[in-house]
Amino acid sequence: MVGYDDSAWLNCTDPPLTTVRQPIESMGKSAVALLVGQMETTTAQSEELLFEPELVVRGSTGPAPVRVLAPVTRFSRPRVR
Repeated sequence: MVGYDDSAWLNCTDPPLTTVRQPIESMGKSAVALLVGQMETTTAQSEELLFEPELVVRGSTGPAPVRVLAPVTRFSRPRVR
C-alpha cells in the first residue's frame, strides 16, 4: 500500500506507510517566482514545470517476490561420427 504527499502522521501508522513525497518547498518557490514574473509584465506566459517526486519506502511495502525458475537440465548432443 502506498500513500501520496507524505503527511507527517504516515510514519506513525502500523505498518508505516510508504509514500510518494512531493518537493513542496521547490514547488512553492517556483509558484511565487511565476506569480511575481506575471505581476511585473503585461503579458501572461504559460510555463510547464516538472518536479521529481521521491519514493519513501516504509513498512507497508516489501521487496518483490522472488521468482523461482525451473531447474536447468543439460541435454547431451548426439555424437557425430
